[in-house]
Amino acid sequence: MNYPVGRLSLGLSASLLALPAVAADAVVLDALNVNERHYEETATGPVQGYRASRSSTATKTDTDIRDTPQSIAVVPSQVLEDLNSTRIDRALDFAGGVSRQNNFGGLTFLNYSVRGFTTGELYKNGFAVNRGSYSAPDTSNIERIEVLKGPAASLYGRGDPGGLVNIVTKRPQAEAFTQFKASAGSWDRYRSSLDVNTPLSEDGRVLSRVNMAVEDNGSFRDYVGSERRIVSPSLSWQLSPETLLSIDTEFSRTESVFDRGIPAVNNELGSVSRSTFLGEPNDGRIRNDNQTLDLTLEHHLNDSWKLRLANHYTQGRLKGNSSEPSRVVGTTISRFYRERDFEWNDNITQAELHGQFQFAGWEHQSLIGLEYENYRNSQKYPQSATSLGYGLDIYNPAYGQAKPPLINPNDFFERTESYALNLQDQIAFTDRLRGLVGVRLEHIEQTAQNRTTQLSNSQEKDVATPRVGLLYQLTPEVGVFANASTSFKPNSIGTRGQIYKPEKGLGYETGLKLDLFDSRLGATIALFQIDKENVITTDAFGDSIAAGKARSQGVDLQFSGQLSDAVRVIGAYAYIDAEVTKGDAALPKGSDLLGIPQHSGSLMAVYEFQSGPLLGSDFGAAANYVGERSGQTGSSFRLPSYSTVDLLAHYKVSEQATIGLNLNNLFDRKYYERGYNAAWNLPGEPRNVMVSLSLAL
Repeated sequence: MNYPVGRLSLGLSASLLALPAVAADAVVLDALNVNERHYEETATGPVQGYRASRSSTATKTDTDIRDTPQSIAVVPSQVLEDLNSTRIDRALDFAGGVSRQNNFGGLTFLNYSVRGFTTGELYKNGFAVNRGSYSAPDTSNIERIEVLKGPAASLYGRGDPGGLVNIVTKRPQAEAFTQFKASAGSWDRYRSSLDVNTPLSEDGRVLSRVNMAVEDNGSFRDYVGSERRIVSPSLSWQLSPETLLSIDTEFSRTESVFDRGIPAVNNELGSVSRSTFLGEPNDGRIRNDNQTLDLTLEHHLNDSWKLRLANHYTQGRLKGNSSEPSRVVGTTISRFYRERDFEWNDNITQAELHGQFQFAGWEHQSLIGLEYENYRNSQKYPQSATSLGYGLDIYNPAYGQAKPPLINPNDFFERTESYALNLQDQIAFTDRLRGLVGVRLEHIEQTAQNRTTQLSNSQEKDVATPRVGLLYQLTPEVGVFANASTSFKPNSIGTRGQIYKPEKGLGYETGLKLDLFDSRLGATIALFQIDKENVITTDAFGDSIAAGKARSQGVDLQFSGQLSDAVRVIGAYAYIDAEVTKGDAALPKGSDLLGIPQHSGSLMAVYEFQSGPLLGSDFGAAANYVGERSGQTGSSFRLPSYSTVDLLAHYKVSEQATIGLNLNNLFDRKYYERGYNAAWNLPGEPRNVMVSLSLAL
């Protein structure tokens, strides 16, 4: 069977004509030692076991991961099921080089870092979903999580240069099924989920799927808890043999206590109990509502060309109050009080033409795309002064103080519109040599308004973000690749109306893609360097300027697959050296970037019985290590390293029923999984247990 091959857009062809022709005739590519499972998998479909062989995140086309000259880590839903994880943070430990950052008091998936650079960009099915205060993604509707490493602006536009996370959701399937799962665990945690897949027509042209989840979570943290309700209906309608309409929706409500964690005393963690809550119990819970609607129409013009039209609309609101710690003085921590009312909506429209053709003796897969985005964000968070009078004793907190007056109105509105042209070509020069070249041309209009002072400022930017990559298949098992790519991100407008140059990034990467044990195990190992400039700093007069620079370099490794029919494994390792290369007095040159461990690694292995009375049952273990890292920008405060071990087991009672057991943090390690400054540090969970029941109805 021929390998999938690329086509070139006319605008990019000319730039490649200067390359030496390595094949005079049309290239016919042979399959490289792959098994039947490889051909059945698609970039958006289910993954058998832990290893995915195809992805669309790096190219927006269904492409073999081995043929893509850039690092892509895929964490399938099987990993989430084995871990019994309801949030994606734990799964990202197995992507390599992904670190946890500020999560906005537990309300959202606000920040994470890839290869040393923190970002807030989160994508779902190729659309940005984290523009506002999107709640932490729920795993009930996740088919796979894909991490594209390195600058991704040539496809996705504004963002940080370390990489991005793209969630691929579950899609309707041809066969009807219903799956129910219920779980209960430590600290009164309860959750149930339902996955119903139903063909709506006898000929299979109309398919539907609904995923639902309900949870009520207690916590080892005093007074902290949350509730979530989420439903995700989707529809697939084959209008004709050439035309497919897809509808994906999500409606969620999360209510949780705002929790900044515990402080470090004299820059040392450990003296304050892990359970101590330094907010105010009578503030109540903050509610986060999100609604999303995606419409996609794909029409095949012929066997070689396809037109894709898609629209993404999301809106949300976050409302509630919080009392937040600020600074420790003696045994007292000062606090301030906020009342939040955030509203946002984002509308993204895409039109893409995908094509395959021969040109100059090479095979090309081209992508020409137009994109328009209209984003609105309203944030009101009136705030009190920070005072010890509203503070708490960190060792013996006494709650119930009167709320301090709100003196800072904090009322802002932001609007961003962008217009973009994407050009990309995947090129098969020979059966071993492949290339990728692309560019995104984007015009951005940004406006910010302080509704209290009526001060309004705007800026417009035109940006071109190119990338190029090559991959050479040394043997059927080993491919070597290299790429260079760029990024940009508009800086926010300053409090006095300053307009800054946008942050820019440039990344280089080279590495190996391995296909081992008759395609049972896949791995990627890469060396990288990324530089970012125009980071906001201060000059000698104390004025903010876009003059800072930062650099991240290192190596990361990610592997997954089957060591045998019985043993599945997934793991990762990263060494990252991330520092400021040009700073200021507050953040001097040589400072470590926030929350980035030099060394981190993970490994999970599961053994599944292949015969006997335990057929289909399994047991396994997962280990995770995170090294020491900066706990506050520009200071000596450090978060200590930690390691955890989790155990898991599933007993298959029958073809329809499975009982699961997860024992997390087996050795009850005391650790801190994320921090933002010396006052905000979130402890990791003590040893805990979760039991589950899964039914195929």
